[in-house]
Amino acid sequence: MPSISQGLATAVLMTLMAVPALADGDPLNGQKAFRKFAACHTVDSGGASRMGPNLHGIVGSVTAQADGFRYSDAMAQLGEEGHVWTPEELDRFLKDPRGTVPGNRMAFAGLKKDDERADVIAYLETLNGE
Repeated sequence: MPSISQGLATAVLMTLMAVPALADGDPLNGQKAFRKFAACHTVDSGGASRMGPNLHGIVGSVTAQADGFRYSDAMAQLGEEGHVWTPEELDRFLKDPRGTVPGNRMAFAGLKKDDERADVIAYLETLNGE
């Protein structure tokens, strides 16, 4: 009979295998893929928002915190609850924005390819220290 620790170890391993390899994202490829978002979002430090908020420093930040941007009620609620845009949360959102946060105003259908999402997130992570 398997022990509790063996069962827990198996569950953790299965969970890790199901999460995309976000650490393997390529920031240069992500910068190119980000062009899909450039019509609505800027990434410059202190940059203006467009139809969507400026995304400079988004990784690790609390949701709905861009100064001067009017968020949907759904996004504002997440921010009030303390939701943080971790790489894993960004991955979920970028895959299916409307399914992940019903009621948000982002018209983008999502990035279906795991490696493309990992690349975009790796690119966004490079903007946190600038």
